[in-house]
Amino acid sequence: MGTSTSNPVVSADASVQSQPPSPPVGCPMHEEKMKGCPLKKESENGASENFPAPPHQERAYDYVSCPMRASRQMTPEDVDPSNMMPPPNQRPSPDQPFSLSTEREESNIPRAGSRNNWVYPSEQMFWNAMLRKGWRWKEDDIKKGDMTNIIKIHNQNNEQAWQEILKWEALHLKECPCGPELIRFGGKAKEYSPRARIRSWMGYELPFDRHDWIVNRCGKEVRYVIDYYDGGEVDQQTYKFTILDVRPAFDSLSAVWDRMKVAWWRWTS
Repeated sequence: MGTSTSNPVVSADASVQSQPPSPPVGCPMHEEKMKGCPLKKESENGASENFPAPPHQERAYDYVSCPMRASRQMTPEDVDPSNMMPPPNQRPSPDQPFSLSTEREESNIPRAGSRNNWVYPSEQMFWNAMLRKGWRWKEDDIKKGDMTNIIKIHNQNNEQAWQEILKWEALHLKECPCGPELIRFGGKAKEYSPRARIRSWMGYELPFDRHDWIVNRCGKEVRYVIDYYDGGEVDQQTYKFTILDVRPAFDSLSAVWDRMKVAWWRWTS
């Protein structure tokens, strides 16, 4: 990945640093996360009624490996007792040419209304999602190892996007000392943002993807627009190749003010 084109200029003291993910629930070395900021109200089981868990996050930690295990095999606890089958999004497709891992990785992105972080999809989940979107594999189209690389690139893109959001959110550290949490997100690949269209009129390429991320800033919902641009060859060590343009959407006067401040800092720096 390249350097974001929208990094706010903030002091190092104001930067919000992400914490490394804790061992998943159920690991022998797991330590329960602290309940955290007093401003965050949670139910007894750690979830919030205001931010219900999306279906793909339910039982997500069942598929996250403990740090002391190199790999994770399917266990009886993973099987739905009602039909003796794994969760639907982890099932191999009928014509799948090779087996794929069902293991999932915990992100560094806090999930709103929960003590847990968001958990990335497994190779099998990603494969099934592509099929639902109309993609069909061919024998020379994709190999088993390609899915591993795709997952690593996908996860790296999301981690970098969150780091860019944290830089913007550092502008609001005083009003939200707990830091932001991700509520939900959605892809809008064909809905180019006004900024992306203006750049294309100036001769620059259009982004190959766009996401809108909705963040909880201590009770206030804030929308971020993320444009993904091709950054060239994939770095085989870090799996970075995307240039991200991350910024708060013009949904409020606060967002407009943030964008104006950062533009002025860049202009005068």
